[in-house]
Amino acid sequence: MEREAGKKQGKTAADGREARLKAALKANLARRKGQAKARAAADADDAPDGGSQDKD
Repeated sequence: MEREAGKKQGKTAADGREARLKAALKANLARRKGQAKARAAADADDAPDGGSQDKD
């Protein structure tokens, strides 16, 4: 009987872990998407002036 209860607990623990990983992945992708948008916006701001500011 204890083994059956352990299997059920293990499955719910695995489901909980999977849910946490899914949430972490979703948050990570959202953060990376925001970073990419910010970089694209920064590049768009730099483009009209004719190049980078590091030229001597």
